[in-house]
Parts: sequence; C-alpha cells; structure tokens
Amino acid sequence: MTDNPAAIGQLATHDVTNQPPPLVDYNLYAQDVAMQEAVERAGAAWASKKLTDFGAVCGCGDVIEWGFLANRHTPELHTHDRFGHRLDEVRFHPAYHQLMQLGIENEVPSIAWTAKEAGGHSVHTVLEYLLFQTEGGVCCPLTMTYAAIPALRHQPDVAAVWEPMILSGKYDPAFAPLMQKTGVTIGMAMTEKQGGSDVRANTTRAVPGDDGNYLLTGHKWFCSAPMCDAFLTLAYTDDGLSCFLVPRWRPDGTRNNFLIQRLKDKLGNKSNASSEIEYSDTWAQIVGEPGRGVRTIIEMVHHTRLDTTLAPAAMMRQALVQAIHHASHRSAFQRRLVQQPLMQNVLADMALESEAATALTMRIAQAYDMSDDDDHRAFARMAVAVGKYWVNKRLPGLAYEAMECLGGAGYVEESPMPRLYREAPLNSIWEGSGNVICLDVLRAMAREPQSLEAIVNELALTQGADRRLDVMTAKLRDDLAKPEEAERRARRLVEQLALALQASLLLRHAPDYVADAFCQSRLDHEWGHCYGTLSPDVDQARIIERAWPAAA
Repeated sequence: MTDNPAAIGQLATHDVTNQPPPLVDYNLYAQDVAMQEAVERAGAAWASKKLTDFGAVCGCGDVIEWGFLANRHTPELHTHDRFGHRLDEVRFHPAYHQLMQLGIENEVPSIAWTAKEAGGHSVHTVLEYLLFQTEGGVCCPLTMTYAAIPALRHQPDVAAVWEPMILSGKYDPAFAPLMQKTGVTIGMAMTEKQGGSDVRANTTRAVPGDDGNYLLTGHKWFCSAPMCDAFLTLAYTDDGLSCFLVPRWRPDGTRNNFLIQRLKDKLGNKSNASSEIEYSDTWAQIVGEPGRGVRTIIEMVHHTRLDTTLAPAAMMRQALVQAIHHASHRSAFQRRLVQQPLMQNVLADMALESEAATALTMRIAQAYDMSDDDDHRAFARMAVAVGKYWVNKRLPGLAYEAMECLGGAGYVEESPMPRLYREAPLNSIWEGSGNVICLDVLRAMAREPQSLEAIVNELALTQGADRRLDVMTAKLRDDLAKPEEAERRARRLVEQLALALQASLLLRHAPDYVADAFCQSRLDHEWGHCYGTLSPDVDQARIIERAWPAAA
C-alpha cells in the first residue's frame, strides 16, 4: 500500500479513456441553427447579438455549475427567529441568486414589454429557452414576473407602482418593503387543495379593510417562489371570485401576514421552493373588476402558458445536445456511437422532435408579438394551448431516451440528465394539466371560433405541399365537423392539431430532408412506438449534423 496520494491516479486500472469531455464553455444559441432561423422569421434578428452573448454565458462552465449548486443546496424555510417572532422566509444558496440575477439583468422577464422593436415576446422566449437549458428552477419566478404585467394593467393605479419595478432590469433579493427595493419579482398563488384547476371551488375570502383595500383569509396549496415580492391570487368577495395583489410587506413597512406553512418535497428541480401558505387578515389590493377575477388572472395564465411551452422545448434541446455530444465522443465496437446506424436513428428521431417543438413554440411567440391584430391574437389563443399540451407530452419520453444514450453515466447526478428527467413532467401540470388544456381547446372552439379559423388558415398555407399533411388536415376538418363525443376525443383532436401545425411549419421553413422525415414518421405511419424507428431512407446523419454542428 502506497503512502503517496499522487500514485493513486497513476494506477494502471485508473487510466481514463473513451470518455467524452465535459460539455461546458459552448454557445447554446450559436449551435442552434433551427432557433436562429426561427428568430429571423419572427422579425427579431435585431436581438441576434444579445442572444448570442447570452447563449455563451448560459453555456459557461461556471454558470452550469451554479445550476448544480442551486439544486444540491436546497432552499430552507425559516418560520421563526430564535426569539419566536414570525419570519416566513425561505433562504437560498448564493448560486440561486446568481442565476436569478443573470436572468433579470439579461431582461428575461422584461424585454417583451420594454423592447423598442417588434419581436419582444419572441426574444423573451429565446432568452428563457437558453436559460432553462442551464437551470429551470429560476425560470418559474422569471416567468411569473413576465406574465404578471398584463394582469396588473387591469388596475392602472396598482400597475403604476409595481410595473416600473418589475421592468427595472435589476435583481434585488433583499426581503424588504417595496420602497426600499430596486427591482421586484412577482409570483402567483391560486391553487387550493379542494379545487386544483377548478379555481371556482376556492374558499379564500376577502373582506374590505379600513383603508379601502382588502384583508384575505384562506389557504393556498401551491405557491412557488414564495420569496417573490408580491403575488397575484384569487379570493371571493361579495361580488364573486376576484383577483388581488398580495405583497410580502404592507405599505406601512410591516410584514404582511403571509404565513408559509411548509415547503413541498416535490419532483422536479430542487433549486426553487414551492410552498403552502396561509392568509390570515392578509393585506391585499384588488386587481381588475370585483367578481371578474378569473378573467383578470387569465391574462397572466395566457402568458405563463407560452413559457410552459418553451420550457419543454428547451429541455428537449438540452437532452438532445447531451446525447449527441456523448455519442460523438464515445466509441463502442471500434466506431464512435454517432456513426452507428441504430444510434443515428435514435438521435435523428429526437432531433426531429426537438426542431418541431422549437418551430411551434417560436411561431406561437411570434403571434404574441402580433397580438394587436385580431387574427394573430386568435391564433395565439388556441395555438398556445395546443403547443403546451403536445410539446409537454412529448418531452418525458425524449428525456428518457436521451438519458439512455449516455448509458449508466446518464443516471448519475453529476450529469444534467437526471435533473432534466425529473423536471420533464412539470410544465404539463402547471397552468392546466393535459385534460384541462384539451377541454380549454374545445371551449375556445365553441366560444371563440375565430381561434380555430386562424389555425385552419395557418394550415392552408401549405395546402398541396405534402400529400400526407393534406390527408391529415382533411381528416381534421371531418373530425371538427362532428361535435358529438368531442370531449372523449379531445386529446386525439389536440394531438392532430399539434402535429399538423408542426408539419406545416417544417414544410415551410426547414430543409426538405427534415420536413420529409417528420411527415413520413409522424403523419404517414412509417414510425414505431419508440424513438429510433425512422425509415432507413431518412438522411439521419444530415439531420444530426443540423441539430448539433459541433458533432460534424
């Protein structure tokens, strides 16, 4: 036995070979050809330098390490100080704050509202798509902060106070009253244990206070990022379910009664805190008309749904990149994995899924940017629900398949793959689970027929371009004309809408070898039940090279 520690690394059995180098210090945006093309289509090329710079930062080794640290050192709830005073504070590792600062100073939650050129929502989408690939936990409060703006604007006096702080571009983690802050974040707390998505089953009550505002009493079952500076929430007044802004501090500089009961031990990322909270005579300001709370908060939900669509697209992209990087450097049976036909089939199949998700997400973001136009607003209304449903349903299988490409190394927590896999189901549940979203699509068809018309018009742009898409759209028209049993068929209908939109976008904007492979596999039944079942005549090597030029 040797006493020389240095000699341990020199043992013959400890030579390290046939292992890929760490995937760090690369540019997430510069290597993403499909996303760059989508930015051009969205009219957001003015932001190319900003996106390229941010892509380099998000791929930096130090920033990637922040994501690992923020998940390893989980948030801690401090309900009381040592003297017994209520604190209701959650304390985070410094890496979490570094990531939050990175996101806010690079305008993830603000650029959609402050951009001087068209395309602000598209740029927001790409910025968060890049950051999510590094660490998704901080994107929850960034999303809510971004999405709070249109809801707050229903109450101009409240928006006049809070909006400048939301859009300041400054991250201020201090737990302090508004007047002492340089910037703020906004959360939301709607879900109650007896109702879930059925917010009309909520029981939280709001009564008028002495100052003309309200006092809330009730329990909220899910409240993510509880250290945000204020929260949009729902409570009943005598007029019905109403929307309120609940700050962590009252205007007089005292702590509001925002009582954190516990942190959730949840699946998914560990960097962000999700909590249960109690309101007990909690000071709040009404937002929007009394009794019209759902209509007010739906403005926020509409925008968070955009982010719950970009998030799975981002995770697809990162899972794919990790798989291709590994396969490009790992050899088995005298060949690199990426050169082996069966592995090529798996990687190319995942690349098709990823590019289709990116194309659909960015088309939806573009519609948000053009929402002053009735047709684009109508398209966004339904397309974001369709996209959220489908891209989230496709992610968990892709994340698993990508993890398997790494073999045992993919299951080790030193790899980002387990974090991606745990996070994969989240956005399918947030802002409406699969069934809720499909029912929402049916509701939009019935109450806002112009939204369906907008999607039909979108599909008409590629009529005649591909036989397989023409067959699918014809079947869609037939199905839409049969309202009987619509609810039982809702998932199938939404799935077909999503696939048709993705195929239409790829036919218009992607290379022929990508669009044809997608239509052949997804529309023409030339596909199995798992990734890696593409037809042999698909140009798989070329699809992989487009997805990750660094592999060439």
